[in-house]
Amino acid sequence: MEFVHRPVMLRECIEGLKIKPEGIYIDGTLGGGGHSSAICENLSDGGMLIGIDRDRDALEASAKRLEKFSCRKKFIQSNYSDIKQIMKDLEIEKADGALLDLGVSSFQLDNPSRGFSYMNDAPLDMRMNQDDRFTAYDVVNGYDRKELADIIHRYGEERWASRIADFIVRERQDKPVETTCQLSDIIKKAIPASARRTGPHPAKRTFQAIRIEVNDELSQLQRAVEEFCDILAPGGRLCIITFHSLEDRIVKDILNRRADPCTCPKEFPICVCGKKADIKKITGKPLIPLPKETEENPRARSAKLRIAEKI
Repeated sequence: MEFVHRPVMLRECIEGLKIKPEGIYIDGTLGGGGHSSAICENLSDGGMLIGIDRDRDALEASAKRLEKFSCRKKFIQSNYSDIKQIMKDLEIEKADGALLDLGVSSFQLDNPSRGFSYMNDAPLDMRMNQDDRFTAYDVVNGYDRKELADIIHRYGEERWASRIADFIVRERQDKPVETTCQLSDIIKKAIPASARRTGPHPAKRTFQAIRIEVNDELSQLQRAVEEFCDILAPGGRLCIITFHSLEDRIVKDILNRRADPCTCPKEFPICVCGKKADIKKITGKPLIPLPKETEENPRARSAKLRIAEKI
């Protein structure tokens, strides 16, 4: 299966990065290399792309796709939240720009063997790094009722979380829940028919919640945003594309705090805490895809792009 991932908000990202031909740029979520291809097109022989992904298939496919570009390239199998250690290992102090596209790649969603999608029957997996041992099977069959309800509610923002957890626990008493279709059918039974008539697929929120839990996505994101702000050179740009409110809230809160870190009471006439901003926000409200893009690529519908610049 070909590794394809249509880059979301590509024009907005490339414009937002303000690429210098000789600069060092990081794609922390390399995927199929769509964004990285556009970055490399704007780099000279002296420029560098650092591509990071947890998925070895993504790294192999993108390395091949990007061979035609003459800029320097480094491909690293790791979590983007380890960016400081990655930079240290590469003996690079600062980067001129970085991009994080937090969407699950089309290849991962559409490849049944990876178990990310409720549209195809597959073993319950959902690992972004195939070398990890912890899978969606372990969550669905190993977590108790309260733990299941908590993650489905917290990470999926699912109003029927408790009922879905009840149905999962009841079903697995007879036999383990082993496949995506089994899980999807359980979720459909748990959600009342009246609530299934409108909105997204009934399994969407629960699958999102389990995927986030398996890959520890939100805590990794929180650490990553802080570290990417730290490793940028003055004037360096950070572009982050989120796809649900939990991600966007984390990104927004960190960028707001770093752009305005003062903790003095509002009635103080001057700042005495001494905390200074180290980034400025380029986008106040996040950018969203143009209607034409969402028509051509429905998976871009919920995307939001935030851009910040290192001071």
